[in-house]
Amino acid sequence: MFELWVPVTIAAAFLQNLRSALQKHLKGKLSTSGATFARFGFGFPVALIYVVFLHFGVGFSIPNPDLEFFLWTALGGATQIGATALLVYLFGLRNFAVGTAYSKTETVQAAIFGVVFLGDALSWPAVLAIMISLVGVVSISLAKTGGGAGKLATAFFEKTTAIGLVSGALFGISAVAYRGGSLSLGGPHFLIQAGYTLAWATFLQTIAMLIYIRIREPGQITKILKSWKVASVVGASGALGSVGWFTAMTIQNVAYVRALGQIELVFTFIASVVFFKESSTRGEIFGIILIVLGILLLLLKG
Repeated sequence: MFELWVPVTIAAAFLQNLRSALQKHLKGKLSTSGATFARFGFGFPVALIYVVFLHFGVGFSIPNPDLEFFLWTALGGATQIGATALLVYLFGLRNFAVGTAYSKTETVQAAIFGVVFLGDALSWPAVLAIMISLVGVVSISLAKTGGGAGKLATAFFEKTTAIGLVSGALFGISAVAYRGGSLSLGGPHFLIQAGYTLAWATFLQTIAMLIYIRIREPGQITKILKSWKVASVVGASGALGSVGWFTAMTIQNVAYVRALGQIELVFTFIASVVFFKESSTRGEIFGIILIVLGILLLLLKG
């Protein structure tokens, strides 16, 4: 199963890790909406340049989108914004640990949505691999915040749990919608299909975020422009990462891509230990081991 989507997904996960680190730095200067806008607003030009390069540089023809494409892409963009907003909202709640852990069910929910709406097929080894990785991700999430498995179970009916599950569902729907939009183009090549879908998605998200910020936080636009150096790097790394995600999800079903994408947590773990000399708990180490085992099972037997 070592196909093109594998290195593309790993590269996307690495770039997403980089974007997240830069976005945290930007969050100290901008509001949550402003930092979120940087991802889309400064990412759209990069996505557009990528499509122009594929068309004029490589020679791919521009796809002919139909209503189905725009419905899928608009759904993907809206749900991605909603999922991100809910996740950020979780961080402001007192008992956010459980909700955050439940938001990590995105991969499982994406697998279900992919099967239901796109007819994606999953092998039993792949399902097992996804579940093993899910346990690993949840273990890391709870270890970082001092929660436990008992707390995860007893808090099922709490508000934060509901928010986390909805956030995970929206992330799952977003991934499936983007794949649906890209596949609806039907050609001419998966690279231009993915790039074209990304360009439209970031364009729609940029317009939506601009309208929201202009109405609710008008002063943020000036602050965003003043932070253009960091914001442009955030947008560029986010857009390049999205190129990888969209490309991988065009040639492989969402569940496999998102499951392998959890290698991002392995990158974070290695960086924290090697570069920042941070200590790790047994829960985090256990979670990393499970994620690696799940990924290996996915690649070898999925």
